[in-house]
Amino acid sequence: MSLMQRISTFLRSPKGQQLVDRGRRELAKPGTQQKLRGLAARLSNRRR
Repeated sequence: MSLMQRISTFLRSPKGQQLVDRGRRELAKPGTQQKLRGLAARLSNRRR
């Protein structure tokens, strides 16, 4: 079984679904979004 197949199987499992739901809740928080925007800005500046 390839790595992608194993990841897909995990994400369809109940434990995988719980993890996906938790990630969605975290991403919905304004503070998390601000941190990610700051990280993206730093990474884009580093590439130049």
